[in-house]
Amino acid sequence: MPNDSEKLNRVEELKHKLFSNNYRTKIEYRNSFAHRNEEKVPETFEVEDQGLKEDESFRKTTMFKKFFIFSVVFFVLALGYVSYMFFVGNNSISNENIEISILGNTFTAGGEDLPLQIEIINKNSSALELVDLVLEYPKGSGGNTTKDMERQRISLGTIPIGGVKNENTKIVLFGEQGSVQNVKISIEYRVGGSNAIFVKEKSYDVSINSTPINISVDAPTEVSPNQDITLNIKSTLNASKPASKILIKVEYPVGFVFGSSKPSPTLGNNIWNLGDISPGVENNIAITGKMVDVFDGEEKSFRVFSGSQSEVDKSAISVVFNSFGHTVLIKKPFIEAKLFVNGSYDREYAVGSKSPISGNIRWVNNLDTKINDLEIRVKLSGNALDRNNIDAPGGFYNSSEDTIIWNKNSQSSFGEVNPGKNDSVSFSLKSLPIFSAEGGMLKEPAISIEVSISGKQAAEGNVIQTIKNSESKNIRIITDVGLAAKGLYYSGPFENTGPIPPKAEKETTYTVVWSLSNTSNNVSKAQVKATLPPWVRFVGAVSPLNENVLYNITAKEITWNVGSIPRGTSITQSGREVAFQVAFIPSLSQVDTTPTIINDAVLTGHDDFANVEIRVNKASLNTRISGDPTFPSSGARVVK
Repeated sequence: MPNDSEKLNRVEELKHKLFSNNYRTKIEYRNSFAHRNEEKVPETFEVEDQGLKEDESFRKTTMFKKFFIFSVVFFVLALGYVSYMFFVGNNSISNENIEISILGNTFTAGGEDLPLQIEIINKNSSALELVDLVLEYPKGSGGNTTKDMERQRISLGTIPIGGVKNENTKIVLFGEQGSVQNVKISIEYRVGGSNAIFVKEKSYDVSINSTPINISVDAPTEVSPNQDITLNIKSTLNASKPASKILIKVEYPVGFVFGSSKPSPTLGNNIWNLGDISPGVENNIAITGKMVDVFDGEEKSFRVFSGSQSEVDKSAISVVFNSFGHTVLIKKPFIEAKLFVNGSYDREYAVGSKSPISGNIRWVNNLDTKINDLEIRVKLSGNALDRNNIDAPGGFYNSSEDTIIWNKNSQSSFGEVNPGKNDSVSFSLKSLPIFSAEGGMLKEPAISIEVSISGKQAAEGNVIQTIKNSESKNIRIITDVGLAAKGLYYSGPFENTGPIPPKAEKETTYTVVWSLSNTSNNVSKAQVKATLPPWVRFVGAVSPLNENVLYNITAKEITWNVGSIPRGTSITQSGREVAFQVAFIPSLSQVDTTPTIINDAVLTGHDDFANVEIRVNKASLNTRISGDPTFPSSGARVVK
């Protein structure tokens, strides 16, 4: 790069050339045109030349962007033109130029054929190709999901320019009387030069003026918690021909507990198979149950469905002919009595056969007026009730009716009960032994307690009306499951070895036997588990061989997978037991002791009737083998 001095000299030299009289410009003549002399760019303009190059590059980039933008705009315009020519031009197809007309009744009887005449007019300037007529409508009453829709597809072929296509078809609709069912009618078509499928839709509403099966429900619109409610369901075939394989299905609200029905359900507690029914024949179903775990002001809805039985699932309705809903309002009773058993307020209870049972009835007057002659009754029943052990302080137990009564004769405050007044009465009872020589074995022992409360209220015109309320509880007695454990040396299925009494640092084997018994209820998922102490090992021999006994060497745990224990095991039918062998090498530190050879055993299972988990513990066994009749009294303590 030239320094300042060199630049100055060059400038002076340039001035000399420009202003000197001796300086001449060289001019060349060629073809009578003057041409400029080629001049070399001075070094001092090197930086400026670089800027010109960058400017030229910028101009080229700008030109490329303009070209790109022009191309995009041209493509969009071309695409718009093609689209316009396709949809609007001479060969355009528009759904607005397709007319769908439906000729038919806007009302029909449920289950009857509804004829429809569908006319399609093509006003486009192009033909409609591969046209399909599609009808979609609910398969049954209230069907509003994809799986509940019936579909018809009819091929119409090609509809030419200005062409008209008529199609006659029939559909069958179901629903509640007065309901409206929507029929969606659409055509699917293609146009020449395109693989796309176009759709034109139209809706058609049809009112159901009658149903093939009439349903009515006679039931209260208000009910109190824990009170019986009865639904009387009446169904009648409203058709000229018999119907086959008809089902009635009832959906219960949350909180409804099914009690009974007449006739009894065919499947579960909510499906009745009416079979083949004739026109005009009336079918009646009466369902009784209770609303439990509900609150004042709640609304609970029942839903009744009728229809034809599914060929695949006998408990399902394939086509719903009709449905009917009934809603009840939960209202707090005028007078209320709640029964607590052993301090808990539940629908069902499970107690041991030897456990005491205490009842506490908490009552309240919910009216704004007083109640006279209040009376509380407790009706006792069940095969496990011990009628000789019933105590009711302040009340009277009538053994001839198995009823406890509290009234104004035993409780003076019951003569007149003010609004909002609340109090309680109590009683206690016991259950009979599950098994006894006199009574034998009780099967599924239980005690039922029904509480009713009533009183008199003055109404308008000095009319006295009786108000009442009730609730019931069921107490199930848990079965007595027994687990026995014993050790053997001289008897049992295995030959044991080693010194008796056990000798330090010498191995002695023992046989352990577990035996089961059960009284009133079947037990399922039963298991017995126990661990071995560090100085004992599991030999591996098991008898009988078909018993499922497993040993976890890491945890030193023995598991007997029992499975089921039938009621009456070891009492009214054969017992259940298993034997296995263990080995013991005493240490010098255990001399003059009776070491444990197996730790506590635990039996677990499920009482299928009482619906509770059971657990039975059995104490550990040591070298004092009391279960072997030939075992010497001096054979228990370890010797040197």
